[in-house]
Amino acid sequence: MGCAHILRTRLVCPETGLPSASFSSHRIRPQLPKEKIEGCHICTSVTPGEPQVLLGKDKAFTYDFVFDLDTWQERIYTTCMGKLIEGCFEGYNATVLAYGQTGAGKTYTMGTGFDMNISEEEQGIIPRAITHLFSGIEERKQAAQSQGVAAPEFKVSAQFLELYNEEILDLFDSTRDPDSRHRKSNIKIHEDASGSIYTTGVTSRLISSQDELIQCLKQGALSRTTASTQMNVQSSRSHAIFTIHLCQTRVCARPDSLLDGSQPAAEYETLTAKFHFVDLAGSERLKRTGATGERAKEGISINCGLLALGNVISALGDQSKKVVHVPYRDSKLTRLLQDSLGGNSQTIMIACVSPSDRDFMETLNTLKYANRARNIKNKVVVNQDKTSQQISALRAEIARLQMELMEYKAGKRVIGEDGAEGYSDLFRENAMLQKENSALRMRVKAMQEAIDAINSRVTYLMSQEANLMLAKAGDGNEAIGTLIQNYIREIEELRTKLLESESMNESLRRSLSRASARAPFSLGSSPGSGLAGLCSPAVPLDTEASDVLRRAKQDLERLKKKERRQQRKSGCEEEDGREDEDEDSGSEESLVDSDSDAEEKAVNFQADLADLTCEIEIKQKLIDELENSQRRLQTLKHQYEEKLILLQNKIRDTQLERDRVLQNLSTMECYTEEKANKIKADYEKRLKEMNRDLQKLQAAQKEHARLLKNQSRYERELRKLQAEVAEMKKAKVALMKQMREEQQRRRLAETKRNREIAQLKKEQRRQEFQIRALESQKRQQEIVLRRKTQEVSALRRLAKPMSDRVAGRTGQKPPMLDSGAEVSASTTSSEPDTLWPSAHMPLLPFGCRKKFPKKGSSQTFSKAARLKWQSLERRIFDIVMQRMTIVNLEADMERLIKKREELSLLQEALLGKRAKLQAESPKEQKGLQELNEEIEVLGANIDYINDSISDCQATIMQIEETKEELDSTDTSVVISSCSLAEARLLLDNFLKASIDKGLQVAQKEAQIRLLEGRLRQTDVASSSQNHALLDALREKAESHPELQALIHNVQGIINPVGGTKNARTAPLQCVSVAEGHTKPVLCLDATDELLFTGSKDRSCKMWNLVTGQEIASLKGHPNNVVSIKYCSHTGLVFTVSTSYIKVWDIRDSARCIRTLTSSGQVISGDACAGTTTRTVTSAQGEHQINQIALNPTGTALYAAAGNTVRVWELSRLQAVGKLSGHIGPVMCLTVNQTASNHDLVVTGSKDHYVKVFEITEGMAGNIGPTHNFEPPHYDGIECLAIQGDVLFSGSRDNGIKKWDLEQQELIQQIPNAHKDWVCALAFIPGRPMVLSACRGGVIKVWNVDNFTPVGEIKGHDSPINAICTNSKHIFTASSDCRVKLWNYVPGLTPCLPRRVLAIKGRATSLP
Repeated sequence: MGCAHILRTRLVCPETGLPSASFSSHRIRPQLPKEKIEGCHICTSVTPGEPQVLLGKDKAFTYDFVFDLDTWQERIYTTCMGKLIEGCFEGYNATVLAYGQTGAGKTYTMGTGFDMNISEEEQGIIPRAITHLFSGIEERKQAAQSQGVAAPEFKVSAQFLELYNEEILDLFDSTRDPDSRHRKSNIKIHEDASGSIYTTGVTSRLISSQDELIQCLKQGALSRTTASTQMNVQSSRSHAIFTIHLCQTRVCARPDSLLDGSQPAAEYETLTAKFHFVDLAGSERLKRTGATGERAKEGISINCGLLALGNVISALGDQSKKVVHVPYRDSKLTRLLQDSLGGNSQTIMIACVSPSDRDFMETLNTLKYANRARNIKNKVVVNQDKTSQQISALRAEIARLQMELMEYKAGKRVIGEDGAEGYSDLFRENAMLQKENSALRMRVKAMQEAIDAINSRVTYLMSQEANLMLAKAGDGNEAIGTLIQNYIREIEELRTKLLESESMNESLRRSLSRASARAPFSLGSSPGSGLAGLCSPAVPLDTEASDVLRRAKQDLERLKKKERRQQRKSGCEEEDGREDEDEDSGSEESLVDSDSDAEEKAVNFQADLADLTCEIEIKQKLIDELENSQRRLQTLKHQYEEKLILLQNKIRDTQLERDRVLQNLSTMECYTEEKANKIKADYEKRLKEMNRDLQKLQAAQKEHARLLKNQSRYERELRKLQAEVAEMKKAKVALMKQMREEQQRRRLAETKRNREIAQLKKEQRRQEFQIRALESQKRQQEIVLRRKTQEVSALRRLAKPMSDRVAGRTGQKPPMLDSGAEVSASTTSSEPDTLWPSAHMPLLPFGCRKKFPKKGSSQTFSKAARLKWQSLERRIFDIVMQRMTIVNLEADMERLIKKREELSLLQEALLGKRAKLQAESPKEQKGLQELNEEIEVLGANIDYINDSISDCQATIMQIEETKEELDSTDTSVVISSCSLAEARLLLDNFLKASIDKGLQVAQKEAQIRLLEGRLRQTDVASSSQNHALLDALREKAESHPELQALIHNVQGIINPVGGTKNARTAPLQCVSVAEGHTKPVLCLDATDELLFTGSKDRSCKMWNLVTGQEIASLKGHPNNVVSIKYCSHTGLVFTVSTSYIKVWDIRDSARCIRTLTSSGQVISGDACAGTTTRTVTSAQGEHQINQIALNPTGTALYAAAGNTVRVWELSRLQAVGKLSGHIGPVMCLTVNQTASNHDLVVTGSKDHYVKVFEITEGMAGNIGPTHNFEPPHYDGIECLAIQGDVLFSGSRDNGIKKWDLEQQELIQQIPNAHKDWVCALAFIPGRPMVLSACRGGVIKVWNVDNFTPVGEIKGHDSPINAICTNSKHIFTASSDCRVKLWNYVPGLTPCLPRRVLAIKGRATSLP
C-alpha cells in the first residue's frame, strides 16, 4: 500500500492507434516505523481532487495519476499495468522501470522481495503481471474453442539478467560460481537490422505454467547481489532486468470471402512481444549510506549507470536542446534498455521516494529525474514475423488496387488526354445527386411530419364537426364524441396505409413483370411442391409416388436441355478464348475489357455451378425418399403377413374350441337350454369380431398386393434417377475444372500486370533517387557558392580601408576571412605562415608574404573572448556558491534532524517515566509537574527544529529554481555565441583552471595524509608512554604503598586502533583493543558502560568503556575463569572457576560475598581466599562448572556442572533444583523467556544433542527436558545463541544449525561453516545478523532470515574463545590475551551467496 503518482503523456501512433509514449510514475512509500519513532515529518502532500504532488510548502509536480496513501497495489496495477499486458497479446513490447533512492520501496513495488509473510493483496507488479498473462492465455484459448476456430498457440520464455559493476550476469545460469561475479561476463549485446536490441549467451527458460514462472523469478531474485547499508538493511547492489518473451501463433481470418461462397481459408500469423521488468538499484550518496570498500565501488557503479540513464532521458525528452545524438552506449544499462527509451516499447517509469524530511534532497532529485521522462516519445509497432508482415502489406496493397480498379470500372476515376488522373463527370454528377437525395430525404421526413400534423388536425376538426351535429340533434355526449374521434383517427390511419399498400403493390407488380420477362432458370418450386406432397399424409401413397416421379422426370428433362446449352456455350467461349489469346492485347482499354469479360464469365460459371449443385441436392433427396418408401413397404409386407397368419391360426383354434365345447355340452348330464344359449351367444360374438379383423386384414392384403405390383416400377424409376444424378455430378466436375482453368488464366494475366506495375514502380523510384541526388548536389553547390561569396565579400570589405591606410607602402597585410578562422597568438605561435588562395592574389602585390595579423582586429577578438571567459567564470563561481550553499543547508538539515531524533528519544523516555510515576504514585504532583514542564520544553524545541528544517527546505527549493533558470539562459547563450578561436581560448582557460584546481586538491590531500600519519604516530607514542608509565608505577609500588590504589585502578587500558589492511573490505571494523591480561581471555560480558573479562591468569577485569580504563580486577580464583556474568538488576558479578561460582558485589567495593559450589552448597565470603597456587582437581562430590547463565529478569542463575544444570534462586542465593537428561557434560547453555513469562533453558552437551527445558514458577527438584532436538550434531556442542523463536547452535564438527523453537524442528544447517571448531555465537543488536567465531580466529557474519553469509574477517591470529555485544560494540575474547572492540559497518563486502542445506528436522517430545 502506498501513494503513487503516474506521469502519462498520450501520443497516438499513426500505424496502430495505440498510446506510444513513455509513462513516468511516481510513488511515495509510507513512513517506516523507525522514521516515525525518530520524529521525521512528511515533506510531501497530495492536492485533493487534483493529480498534483507538493514537495515542501509550495513546490508542485503534476502528473496524470496520483494514488494516495490508502491505495493498494491492485489498483496501481490495474490502472497502469493491465493495458500493457493486454498489449503484449497484440504484439506490442512493454517495459516497467522502478527508480528511486535506496530503501524507497522499489523491490516491494516490483514484487521481487519474496517475503514469506506477504499477503496476496500486497503482491507486487511482477507476480500480478504473471497471473494476468497466464489467465489471458487461458481466456483466449477458451474463446477460440467456443467460436469453433483453432486455438492459438503460446510460447512463453523468460530471462533474468543482473548488471553488477557494469558486468552482465545471468541469474538463471546454474553453473555460474557466485564468487566469480567480479570476472568478465561472456554475455554480449547486439542490435539487429531493425534496430532492436538482443543479447547472446543468456539462458532463456521455456515456461509452461504460472507456478513455474514464479519459481524461476524467485530463484533469480534470491541469486541477486544484496547487502546491508546504513539506509537499507537489504539493499540491492545491482540492476535487475526480468524479461518475459511471448510468442503467439493465431488464426488470422481473411476479410474477403471466396468466390464459391465457402468459408475463407484460415491463415496464421505469429506475434511476438517482450516485457521488461527493470528493478534499478537505488541511487545513493556515500555519506548517507556509510559505504566503504566494495560497497562504495558498487554505489559508484550504480550511480554511473543511473547518470547515463539520466543523460539518455535528457537527450530524448529535452525539446529545447535539439539533441541529435542519444548516448545509449555510455552504459550497458542504457544499451539494454534502448528499445524501452525512445524505441519500440510502451514504457512506464515508477519513481519511488521517501516522504520523510530526512530524505528531502533524495526526494527532490528523484522528482526532477522523473519529470524529465515525461517528454520521451516512443513509437510502438506490432511485432510480426516477416511472412505475416509481408502478407499484411500485400493485402493492403491488393485492397487499395481493387478499390482503385473498382473506381475505374465504376467511372469514378478517369485518365485525361494528358495522362493525369481525375474524377469523371459522372462521379461528380453522382455526388451531386447523392447530395440532392439526402436533401430530399430530409424534406420527405419534414413533409411526413407535416402530414402527420395535418392528419391530426383533420381528425380533430372532423370530430368537432360530428360533435356539433350531434349537439344540434340533441344527442351530444362526451363519451360519444371521444368514440367518434377515435373512429375518425383510425379511418385516417387506414386510409394512409391503404395508399402506401397500393403504391407498394404497384411497384411489386412492375418488378414481377420484369422478372417474368427474364425467363429465369429456376427449378425450386416443383421440387419443393413434390417434397410437400410426399410429406402430406392425406394423399394416397401411389398418388404421391406417381406425382413425385412425374415432376422429377420433368425436372430432369429441363436439366438435360440446360446442360446441353451450357456445354455448347462453354465450347464456343473456349474457342473464342483461344482466338483471343493469339491476338496481342497491349492497350489498357483491351486489358480492362478482358477483365470485365472474364469476371462476367466467372459470374456465369458460378451461377450455373450453384444451380447444378442445388438440383443435385434435390434429386438426391428424392432418391433417398423413394428408397425409404421401399424400405417401409417391405416392413409393412412382413408385418401384414405375420398378422394374417396369426389371425388364421386364431380362427382355427376358436373353431376347434367351439366344437369341443359343443361336444362337451352334449355329453353333460346337467345340460340346460339357457346355459347353452349363453355360451353360444358368447362364441358367436367372438367369432364376429374375428371375422371383422379378418376382413380388415384381407383388405390390407389386397392393398399390399397392389403395392407389390408397383414396386418394380419404383425400382426402375429409382435406378433411372440415380443414373441421372451420376451424370449431373460428372457435369459438375467438368464445370469446376473449367472454372479452375479460367482462374488460372486470370491469375497469369494478373501476374503479368503486377510485373509491369513493379517495373514501373522501380523505374519511378530510380528517377526519384536521381532527382534527390541532383537536389542534394545542388544544395551542396549552393552552400559552397554562398561560402565563397561571403569570403569574397568579406575580403573586399576589409581590403578597402587597409589599402587607404597603407598607401605608398611596399607590402600589404592580408585581411581576415572571418572570426572563426582566427587563431589566438598563444595557439598559433608555432604554426607556419598561411598563404591566401590564388583567387585573391590580385588584391596584393606580387611576391608579398601573407601572415595573420597579431594586432588590430586580434585585440578586438581577444577582448571579446576575455569578456566571455569572465562571464563563464562568474557563472561557474555562482554555481559553486549555490552548491556550497545547498551543501551547507543539507548539513544544517542533517544536524537538525539528528538533534530532533535525540530530543524525540528523550521525550519518549520522559513520557514513559511520567506514565510510570502516575501508575505508582498518582498523588505525587510535584514530580509530575516537573516532568510536564520538561516535556513541554522538549516539545517546543522539537517544533522549533521542525520550523528550521522547513525553512532549509524552502531555501533549497528557491535555489534549485534559480539554478534551473540560470542553467537554461546564461551558459547556453555564451557557448552558442562562441566562434572557433574563442572556443579554443575558453578551452585553454578551462584547462589551466582545472590544472590549478587539481594541484590544489592534491596539495590538500597530501596535507591530510601527513596529518593523519602524525595523528597515528601520536596515538602509538601515547600508547607506548602509557604502558611505560604503568610499568614504572608497578616497579615503584613495591617500595611506595601509596601508589597501590592508583595501580589498582589503572591496570589495563583500551587503546583505539586505526584502519587495518582489510578494514575497508570487512563487515566488521576494529576500533579498539583492550590489553591487560597476561594469559588467554576465555570469557567476557558487557553492558553499554562496563566490560567484564575472565582469563587463564585466574583473574577477572572490569573495564570502563567510557574512559577506556580498567577500573577493577577480581582475583583469587583457583584456576582458569571460564565464565563471567553481570546482573544489572542486583549489581552482582558471577565468576566461574573449577567447581566454584564466586559472587562479587561491585556497588561498594569489589569483594566476594558468597561462594556457590556445583553440589549446591553456599559458602559465605570467599571460599578460595587461601589458595595461592593453581588448583586443577575438584573436591570430592564436586564437578567442573563449564558455563553459567542468568534469566532475563535476573532472578535465577543456571550453572552447567557435569551432565546436569544447577538452578539457583538469586533472591535467597539458594539451590532449588537441577536439570538433567544429558549423558555427557553440558558445555554451554542459554536462557530466554516464553510468552507466559517462563524461563526457557537451552543446553548443549558433549553428547551432540541440544535439549530444551521449560521452567515454570515454583518448579523444584529434578527437572527433565521438554524437547530433544534432532538430528544431533556430529560432535560436541560448543556455543548457543537464541533470539525470539530462532536458535543457533555451533559445534566442534565445524557446522552451525538453525532451529525453530516454536515448531521444534531444524530449519537450515551449514555443515562446514568454519574450517575449525565453532567456539562462539552472538546476535548483533538491532540487526538481523548473527556472528560466529572459530578456533582459527575467523569471524563470520550471517543473515538470520535466510542464513546466508554477509561477510567474514580474520579477527585474531589466535583462537577466539567468546563473543558478546552491547548496543554499540561487538567484543571478541581471544587466546592472544586481548579483547577487540568492533563496529558493524553495513555494506563493506559484497554478499557471497552460499548454498545452504535446508533440512527439515524433528523435535522429539519427552515425558
